[in-house]
Amino acid sequence: MAKKNVYRVKSKVILWPGETAAWHFATIDKKTSEEVKKMWKGPRRGFGAVPVEVTLGKTVWKTSIFPDKRSGTYILPLKAAVRKAEGIYDGDEIVFQLKIRP
Repeated sequence: MAKKNVYRVKSKVILWPGETAAWHFATIDKKTSEEVKKMWKGPRRGFGAVPVEVTLGKTVWKTSIFPDKRSGTYILPLKAAVRKAEGIYDGDEIVFQLKIRP
């Protein structure tokens, strides 16, 4: 599944709970999250973020994944521009490539 620091992830798009519910995320499965935690030795960014490059369909972008304290896994924020370009909505199943950046 993983080749060095590259992972293929299948996930369901979720709408983050809250008043405005404007943030969409993809969850990173437990196995991949554990591998990322073991592999990532560098200093963490704010909120424990890990820098990544994501390929989803034809869209490639740089962002960070964040630890989700509720599940013990990571979550990937999905920008509105990415969702629009790829036709992604809350509840959709997606597959993407996650590459850990230095």
